[in-house]
Amino acid sequence: MTLWNTILLQAPSGGAPSYMNIIFIVGLIVIFYFFMIRPQQSKQKKQKQFSEALKKGDTVVTIGGIHGKIIAMEGNTLQLEVDKGVKIKVDRASISLENTEFAQKPATDSK
Repeated sequence: MTLWNTILLQAPSGGAPSYMNIIFIVGLIVIFYFFMIRPQQSKQKKQKQFSEALKKGDTVVTIGGIHGKIIAMEGNTLQLEVDKGVKIKVDRASISLENTEFAQKPATDSK
């Protein structure tokens, strides 16, 4: 308890007012929120909406990079056809929004 009292009650050494330290800490928290936490929450929300909107016939890509077409859905399990006659079962959460969007973009020439 005395350590915390020493830390919290210590006078600023550089002549800077103590409220400047508080403003600095609050500023860091705001920066972390807007540049790290908020974008991650937005990305998770988009992935969840994408996962819930999947339907039979959609072409998707899994997190592991497997391309396939949804042929059956049962709860959180999807059955993908990855080649003619080749079917695999995957969890709904393993379908990647990023990979699926990237795979569906038309290829562009980079000359």
